[in-house]
Amino acid sequence: MNSPERIKYALEETEILRSPDGLISTNSATTLHFYVLAEPAYHEVFKNEGPETKVRRGKISWEKPKLLTPGYLVDMEGFSSEAREAMKLIARQNPDLAGVLYKMRYKREEEHTSTVSYDINETFKRLERRIEDEGKDFVVIIKGIDELWDVSLTKYVQELIIKSAYKSQLPYYENKGFLRRDERGLPAVTRNLEGLPLAAKEEIEKMFAEVKSGVLDPAKLKQELDQWGVFRAYEDRFFDLFKKE
Repeated sequence: MNSPERIKYALEETEILRSPDGLISTNSATTLHFYVLAEPAYHEVFKNEGPETKVRRGKISWEKPKLLTPGYLVDMEGFSSEAREAMKLIARQNPDLAGVLYKMRYKREEEHTSTVSYDINETFKRLERRIEDEGKDFVVIIKGIDELWDVSLTKYVQELIIKSAYKSQLPYYENKGFLRRDERGLPAVTRNLEGLPLAAKEEIEKMFAEVKSGVLDPAKLKQELDQWGVFRAYEDRFFDLFKKE
């Protein structure tokens, strides 16, 4: 089974057993604690083994979102190449969202793996009771495929991003005038006459002010201008920053 087929299979087999009610914050950083449960891959060979469940736990943290960089969907740290490919696959299914949203950088960290002597259903019940006893709220439990477990995690992360976007982020940015709705009612970026998103224009202006005050490295501003393909439009202003008064 080749990689695209394996990724598609892992996505189809993913099951969200428990998901939090909350959303990714608009105004601050967010941390999601995760558990991914899977039947050990060696059970395919040793069919009489078990019951056993592989448990992977860790957390994913998001920076405060910004309505900036296209391609935010793959701005992810700590994920496998298969998980990145899964993210691209999911992104193609939401082209309007993928092309217009905000920078939402996130990373996976503090991963721990263990194997317990229970089947997946019993393991889930025990985990759920522990989570409730500990009073944790922003926690997800996922059933996935052992060797492609972070593909399953990626699927949930994308679902959470999309839900947060439509229920929280998009209304926030629409109110600021950075987003509008197109003729189909889908989110679209509000741009100036040069095609630059208004949110990006505002951020660029802030960066110019920060460079002028010495707070920001000019290289960061140059990188941002290059990412949007507007350096030539700002070239004179950029070099004026280095003129001695």
